[in-house]
Amino acid sequence: MAAVSMVFTDIEGSTVLLRRLGDSYLEALEGHRRILRQVWRAYGGVEQGTEGDSFFVVFPSAADAVAAAVDGQRRLAGHAWPGGERLRVRMGIHTGTPGVSDGDYWGMDVHRAARVAASAHGGQVIVSATTGELVRHALPDGAALRDLGTHHLKDIPEPERLFQVTVIGLDADFPPPRTLGTATSLPVPATALLGREADLARLGELIRQPDVRLVSLVGPGGAGKTRLGIATAAGAVNQFPGGAYFVPLAEAVSEEVMWSSIAEGLDVPPRERPPGRLTAYLAQRTLLLVLDNLEQVDGADRVVAQILDRAPQVKIVATSRRPLGLVAERQHLVTPLETTSAAVELFVQRATAVQPGFSPDLALVAQICERLDGLPLAIELCAPRVRLLSLEELLDRIDHPLDFASTSSVTPDRQRTLRDTIAWSYDLLRPEHQRVFRRLAVFSGGADLAAITAIAADTLDPLDAVADLHDANLITVTQGTPTRIAMLQTIAQYAGEKLAETDELERLRAAHATYYAQLGDSLRGLRESRHGTALDRVETELGNFRAALSWATGAQGVRVCAALSWIWVLTGDVAEGRRRHEEALARAGTAEHSVELAACLRGLANLLLTQGEPHRAFAEATRALDLSKSLDDRSGVAWAMSLVGTAQRHQGELEAAQQTLTEGLELHRELDDAGRLARMLGNLAGVEEELGHHDRAEALLRESLAVLDTVGDEHESAVQGQNLAYLLAVAGRVEEADELARGLIPSVLCLGSPPLTMAFSNTMMSILAREGDAVTSARLFGAEEAMGERLAIPNPYLAEELDEALALVAGVMTADDWQTHRRTGRSERVEDLLARLAFAPRRALGSHDLGQPGG
Repeated sequence: MAAVSMVFTDIEGSTVLLRRLGDSYLEALEGHRRILRQVWRAYGGVEQGTEGDSFFVVFPSAADAVAAAVDGQRRLAGHAWPGGERLRVRMGIHTGTPGVSDGDYWGMDVHRAARVAASAHGGQVIVSATTGELVRHALPDGAALRDLGTHHLKDIPEPERLFQVTVIGLDADFPPPRTLGTATSLPVPATALLGREADLARLGELIRQPDVRLVSLVGPGGAGKTRLGIATAAGAVNQFPGGAYFVPLAEAVSEEVMWSSIAEGLDVPPRERPPGRLTAYLAQRTLLLVLDNLEQVDGADRVVAQILDRAPQVKIVATSRRPLGLVAERQHLVTPLETTSAAVELFVQRATAVQPGFSPDLALVAQICERLDGLPLAIELCAPRVRLLSLEELLDRIDHPLDFASTSSVTPDRQRTLRDTIAWSYDLLRPEHQRVFRRLAVFSGGADLAAITAIAADTLDPLDAVADLHDANLITVTQGTPTRIAMLQTIAQYAGEKLAETDELERLRAAHATYYAQLGDSLRGLRESRHGTALDRVETELGNFRAALSWATGAQGVRVCAALSWIWVLTGDVAEGRRRHEEALARAGTAEHSVELAACLRGLANLLLTQGEPHRAFAEATRALDLSKSLDDRSGVAWAMSLVGTAQRHQGELEAAQQTLTEGLELHRELDDAGRLARMLGNLAGVEEELGHHDRAEALLRESLAVLDTVGDEHESAVQGQNLAYLLAVAGRVEEADELARGLIPSVLCLGSPPLTMAFSNTMMSILAREGDAVTSARLFGAEEAMGERLAIPNPYLAEELDEALALVAGVMTADDWQTHRRTGRSERVEDLLARLAFAPRRALGSHDLGQPGG
C-alpha cells in the first residue's frame, strides 16, 4: 500500500458560534467549506468525508498536505466572517499506509490522524512525527516546525511525538495539546506531600526562569528531597514538551554508572548510553531531568556540566546532601518539616494508615516529631509502630541513646537522629530477621528472593523475614517477574555498618560473587534461545554484577570476570568490560592456572578485537590457547583458536588465520556446542571471503545459519545473516544481498546490539553503493563511523572501505559530493537510517526517501 497523508479538520467552538451567529452561522459554514475545498483541490487532495463542520481529506504527499493546511489557515484568517466573528479551525495531519476498501480508508493510521487533529486548538496545525520528518525541509514559505514533545493520544498505546506548523502572520502560541499528557517517568507517590507549599512555590518560580538550568535540592538525609524533587517536576511538566524524567542514582558511584543510569531513566537503549551519544540525544529534546542522590557519585558535577553545556533545552533538578559547586547551580535548602504542623500531620497520616482507630494526643505526637527533628523518613519509619507501642512508649524508646550513632562528635545532629530512628526499627526485629537485614547490605540495587535465599537467609524462610522487614519500612518490595527487594540508600548504609561489625562480611561477599557468577553463566546459555529475556535480566542485575567484580579477588575474581565477559559486548559497554577484565587479571596476579583464567583471557581478547586492537588481542588469545592446552581443556582450546584466527585475520595474516580457524573448526565439530560451532563457521567464512573463495565462504555461512536455526539464537543468526549478505554483494549477487539484508533489518534493530548494528550498517552501505544509491550509502558510512567513535569501537578497515565505496559510486557521484553526504550522516543515527530503509523501495533511495539531514 502506498503512503498517503491524511488531514482532519473541524471548527473549534462551533456550538457557541452557532448560538452567537444564529441564522448567519450557515453562511459562515458555507464560506468555510468553500475556502477549504478550493485549497484541497489546489493541492491534489481527495475529500473522503464531510460531516457538519469537519473534513477528512487525503493527499498523495506530506508536503502537499502541509502546504494545503497552511494555505487554508491563511485564507480562513483573512476572510471577513459574519458578525465580525473569527472562525477558528483546528487541523491535524498524519502520514501512513491505511487500508482501502471500496474507496474508503480505514485502520490505525486513520485513527491516529484523527487523534492528532483532536489534540489541536482552533487555528493550529499539528502533525505527527512521521509527517514532520517528511516535510522538515520541504515546508511552505513562512512556515516552520515547533517540537511539542512526546504525547499520549487517546486509545493509542504508544506515545506520539507531535509538531506544530507555525506560520508567519498567524497565531503561534497555543495551550498544550489536548492529549492525555506528555511522556514522563515520574514516580507517583502513594501519599500527599505535606508542608512543602512554600518550597514548591519557590522551586516552580525558579524552573520557569529561562536562565535557570540547574536547581539543586540540598539537605540532610531523610529530609524529603526526593519527594520534593518529584513534586517540583510534576508541577512543571507542561513546560517541557519532551516530558520530565526521574533518574534514581543511589547505586551510582562513578561517572560511568551515572551516565548509564540516566540513559536507563530515559528508556534509552544500551547503544545510546555512551556520554557523547546520550548528550546528542538530549540536545534534540526539551525536557526536565530529576537526578536523585548525587552526593556519592564521584564526578557528578562533570556529568551535569556536560549535559548543561551540550543540551541547551534540558533543565535539571538535582537532589544531594551537598551542592555540586557549578556556576549554573541554584541551591534550595530542604529543611525538616515544622514539628508543630506538617510533621505532626505526616505522623498522624502514616499512623492512621496502619491503625485506622488511632486517636492521637497531638502534644505527644509533636514531641515525638521534635525528637525526630521533623525528618520525613524518620517519621515514616516511626509512625507505623503505633500498632505495637503507645505514644508514651514510642517517646521513651526514642529517648534511649544508641551508641553507634551518638559517639561521633562530627556527625550532624540530624544524621544522628535518623540513625537513632533506623536503629530503633532494627532493634524491634527478631534476631534472625536482624541477621537477614544486615546481610541485605551485600546486594547492590536489590535482589530477588532466590538470591536472598542463597546468600542471606541460611535455613530461614526468606518470605517471613522479607514480610517483617517490609512491615517495618526497612525495605521496598517491587512486584514483577521476579519480585525485587531493595533498601533505601540511608537504610542500606546503616545495614552495611551493622554487617561490618560482624565477622560475616567477607564470607557474604564471597557467596555473593559466586552466586552472581553462576547467574552470569546461566544467562549466557539463556541468551541463545531467549535473547531479550537475558538482556533484561542483565540490565536489572548490573549493579550486583559490578559489585561482585569490584570485591572478588584472586581466583574468584577471575571466575566472576569469566562468567560475565559476554555481557559487555552485548550491552555495548565495551570500554567498561575491558577495564573490568584488566583489573581482574591484575588482582589475580600469579593465581593458579585454571579454565576460568583462560576464559577471562579470552574475554579480554574478544573485547580488544571489538575495540580494534588485534595485536594485543592476538597476544591475550595466544595466552589463553596455551593455558587451555596445558589444562587439556578442549573446549577452551577450540574457542581460543577462534580468537587467535580472528586476530590473525585482522592483522592481515590470512593464510595463518585460515589454518588456525580450519583446525579450530575440526575441533569444534567434535564438541557438543552448536552455538560456538556456528560462530567458528562464520569466522572461517570471513577469512575465505577475503581470500576470494566465495563458494567456500557461502557454504560455511549457510551451514552456520542451519546450525543456528536448530539452536534458536536470534542474535547470532542476525550476525551470520549479515555476513552472508555482505558475501553475496562482494560476489556480485547484489539483488540477493539486498533482499536478505532488508529482511534482517527488523531483527537487527530489535536486538539493539551496538557491534551488530555497526557491522550490519557497513554491509548495507556496501550493498547500496553497488546498487548506485550513493547518497544513502554515504550517510550510512558517516553514521556508522560516528557511532564507532562514540562507543570506542573503531573500524580497522575504515580507510580500505572508504576507498572501495568511492570507487563503487564513481560513476554516479563525485568524491566531494559523497564526502558531503558522509559528513551529513555523522549527525544521524544508524538505527534511524536502517529503519527507513526497511520500508523504502529498492535502489536509488536518495535523500528524498530517507528525509533530509537532522530529522
